[in-house]
Amino acid sequence: MLQVENTLFTIVMLLYFAAMILFFVYIAIKKDPVAKIAIGLQLAGLVLHTAALICRGIGAGRLPFTNQYEFATSFAWGLCLVSLIFLLKFKFPVLGAFSAPLIFLIIGYAAMQSKDVHSLMPALQSNWLGFHVSTAIIAYGAFGVSFVLSIIFLLRDKAKEGSFWDLHIPSREKLDLISYRSVALGLLFLTFTIITGAIWAERAWGSYWSWDPKETWSLVTWIIYMVYLHLRIRRGWQGKAAAIFAVAGFICVMFTYIGVNTFLPGIHSYK
Repeated sequence: MLQVENTLFTIVMLLYFAAMILFFVYIAIKKDPVAKIAIGLQLAGLVLHTAALICRGIGAGRLPFTNQYEFATSFAWGLCLVSLIFLLKFKFPVLGAFSAPLIFLIIGYAAMQSKDVHSLMPALQSNWLGFHVSTAIIAYGAFGVSFVLSIIFLLRDKAKEGSFWDLHIPSREKLDLISYRSVALGLLFLTFTIITGAIWAERAWGSYWSWDPKETWSLVTWIIYMVYLHLRIRRGWQGKAAAIFAVAGFICVMFTYIGVNTFLPGIHSYK
């Protein structure tokens, strides 16, 4: 099954790359049928990506969430899923031109990690693994989409009235609203991630919170996005400042995932 997973992973990378290129072509030649093909390729990639994760799980004899490679490919899967949901719901193909490169970069990062399967350490042998990591995957995917939407929002003013960009990108108000919904979705699942992680930590190590670098930066990320929502709901805060805040939040997400593992090793280093 692991050999099948390797083959599927390669095909998925090629599909995501092809989708990214076609989204760029769509932007260049401004033909809607090209965008539909790109969306179809990304959807096909998501389906095969799901199959690859299932094969990985069967081959490893556990959930495929326990090392850098497995979480990175799952992260790319979550980002692809959430971006497709928002893209199709809001009929917004330009989103794909910005999200597809991010998806490809993350799965490319996964490809550079070791694919070796190791036995689970005792702390990971828990049913909480699935709850904790799956919620993190959706949270990171939603934050990735909010990051992409915020970048588009910041570039929106450069579109000339009546141009392709003006006609194919939602208004600033709608972009702001979509980004807000994505942040809210991400924060909800990040909250679940922290709660399930605390329960799991207590059962594994006898303490709900140990200020491990990963725990600390997850909390920092949670606070950043909670401040974003607080200012928006209570103060009516939106627009450019909110978009910049969402970009900063995703930078924190990426540091929590990659930077902490690289520079601040702790009990979560196996992730």
